[in-house]
Amino acid sequence: MEKGKRRVLIMGAAGRDFHNFNTVFRDNDKYKVVAFTATQIPDIEERRYPPSLSGELYPDGIPIIPEEKLTDVVKEERIDEVVFSYSDVPHEYVMHKGSEVVAAGADFTLLGVNETMLKARLPVISVCAVRTGAGKSQTTRKICEYLNEDDLNLVTVRHPMPYGDLEKQAVQRFADYEDLDIHECTIEEREEYEPYINKGMVIYAGVDYGAILREAEKEGDILVWDGGNNDTPFYRPDLHIVLLDPHRVGHETTYHPGETNLKMADICIINKCDTAPEEQINQLEKNIEKENPDAEILRANSPVTAEDPDAIKGKKVLVIEDGPTVTHGEMSFGAGKLAAEKFGAGEIIDPRDSAVGTIHETFEEYPHLEEVLPAMGYSSDQISDLEQTIEDSDCEVVISGTPIDLNRVLETDKPVIDVTYELEIQKEGRLEEILEGFKSNY
Repeated sequence: MEKGKRRVLIMGAAGRDFHNFNTVFRDNDKYKVVAFTATQIPDIEERRYPPSLSGELYPDGIPIIPEEKLTDVVKEERIDEVVFSYSDVPHEYVMHKGSEVVAAGADFTLLGVNETMLKARLPVISVCAVRTGAGKSQTTRKICEYLNEDDLNLVTVRHPMPYGDLEKQAVQRFADYEDLDIHECTIEEREEYEPYINKGMVIYAGVDYGAILREAEKEGDILVWDGGNNDTPFYRPDLHIVLLDPHRVGHETTYHPGETNLKMADICIINKCDTAPEEQINQLEKNIEKENPDAEILRANSPVTAEDPDAIKGKKVLVIEDGPTVTHGEMSFGAGKLAAEKFGAGEIIDPRDSAVGTIHETFEEYPHLEEVLPAMGYSSDQISDLEQTIEDSDCEVVISGTPIDLNRVLETDKPVIDVTYELEIQKEGRLEEILEGFKSNY
């Protein structure tokens, strides 16, 4: 063991953990990062953070181990400090992990935003949320569309999703569909990148967000941060917009680090007001005013449209939803189910009846899912299981509530009807006024 160095273990899920390492620990010889732990995302453990990314202090890279080994590693490796570095989990969960770590003998740490947010040369608008699935990406696209009308060069950077070869994924730039294939994107990655490509926008992502920032700054006037889960921004924002979901009232103060986003917000957008009860919206407004009285509150709708509504009416339908929203986001429905109801589906098929392999395991892990099939595709095996689940379903039509064209990644004989949704601010023109004010300051 290296004398005098504080021995650190970073708990993560292939995203925030790597960023925290890069910004705080990579070139800091006061610390020795012994390992990362991995959770939430299938098949990301038992890899290594490569030497090309870990720096001169780590010529062999850094091992990534399953979180199940946390206590054993803390004891066996004589860890001094465990840094919790992933998102979209209840506060109670975080403190249970803290108790486990402290009982094993180490300190338990959360890094602050001052240490982990990078300062950009460009003005930055960040779009984050208090829970995953609240509508960040559609809000980001709305902002970009408006600013693009002024011939500004916008560049968007997405929260990390590095599920493959970390060295190859250090800096990723997506401008067309071929880029998605080149980077061997999962369904989850395509759900985030493809809508930007559809609108002719450029989006960056990857692992090393310092290097990504240097590339993004070369081709933009304004940088827009599209947050992931309910994580805080990696870049210091000049305007911080936070999405809230009235279908999950109370989560804004009980999930980490969503509550942090709420307390940091300049603008709070309550999305999905067109499908939520008024009393829940009102309660959410009161909760925001209590936690962040300086934030401006806007209400927004997310109306769903379908490419062929008549093909849904009266049919037996299988509903597919955005995976993260209905799994660890804990929603029991999404845009697909709303479209099935809006356009008069005759019956919503129970996807559990045909679920196979890893998809069957997903339903076991998330028992709140009954009427929707999460679009899980973190690996080729999982995509194959998803295809089989669809083919074995007793449905006439598949309704896809994901933001991508599933036909690009799946082979199915079932007709697939794509559902789309865009942000509509209820107070017409107010978001544009905010963006105009933002532009005038830079």
